[in-house]
Amino acid sequence: MLQEYFSALIQLAAGFGFAGMIIVLSVIFGRRARLRPAQDVPYECGNVPEGDGAPAFFSIKYYMVAILFLVFDLEVIFLYPWALGFKDYVVGNAAAFGAMTAFIGVLMIAYLYALGKGVIVWHRNPKPRD
Repeated sequence: MLQEYFSALIQLAAGFGFAGMIIVLSVIFGRRARLRPAQDVPYECGNVPEGDGAPAFFSIKYYMVAILFLVFDLEVIFLYPWALGFKDYVVGNAAAFGAMTAFIGVLMIAYLYALGKGVIVWHRNPKPRD
């Protein structure tokens, strides 16, 4: 019975061994001290770097749209094979069609909620001041 797990154990040992070897080699052959200040500067295609290297901040709307894209994109990934694979099954089965209709209905509710919260609207016209 243990012979079934032997190949998985060997693969696990090889993975940990490789990771350990990489760590040990990086300690042995890694850079110990700064050689020249020019070598410690990040390379930016031959240009002199500008700024302190801090990451640029993005608007929260960018992240919200990215998350919505992932959610709706994954739903389409599930919907497309279902539509192709079960085309003949759905024609004769009302329960399968109802289940997918409910699924699409939940997606529509999520889309309308995001639209109502203003996540999808990029630019809003400012209200004129009196």
